[in-house]
Amino acid sequence: MTLQQKKRYTIEDINALPEEQRAELFNGRIYMMELPDSVHQKLVANLTIALGNYKHSTGGGCEVFPAPFAIFPYASTDTYVEPDISIVCDKGILSNQGCEGAPDFIIEIVSSSSRRMDYAFKNALYADAGVREYWIVDPQEKQTVIYLYEKDAAPLLCPFGQEITSNVLKGFRICVSELLL
Repeated sequence: MTLQQKKRYTIEDINALPEEQRAELFNGRIYMMELPDSVHQKLVANLTIALGNYKHSTGGGCEVFPAPFAIFPYASTDTYVEPDISIVCDKGILSNQGCEGAPDFIIEIVSSSSRRMDYAFKNALYADAGVREYWIVDPQEKQTVIYLYEKDAAPLLCPFGQEITSNVLKGFRICVSELLL
């Protein structure tokens, strides 16, 4: 849901919001974020744990950041997002503010209020910004849509019961349905 747009907003406007209110910024437009439901939070938590376990077992160099974690995909101050999970392999783009550039791998968990954002706006933003891999985990459809932008391939549709792998994190395997048990 967007605020009534009277002007072009910047990150300063996001920072001026009350602490309990979360929002994202796309090309100067503010989009308010609703509180996630329990299925959403369970998936974020369990995926973060699985990714963290993978990192520790492989000695991987990529960092895993669950929301809220700020992503500034461009040098401009009119775009700011908080993906559900961000995986950053180039630590040179990390700052005290968050990630200043494109993470290598992003996972979004779709909720009823974020469907259009995740499938349309964020998909285009992540592809344009240089994200290498983007997963849209969709509990309503019981599938994960995988975009491998660097391969310029059609998205992969993976039912929750199917094991899926990451192109960025070699050897990472997960079955989303097992995360919901």
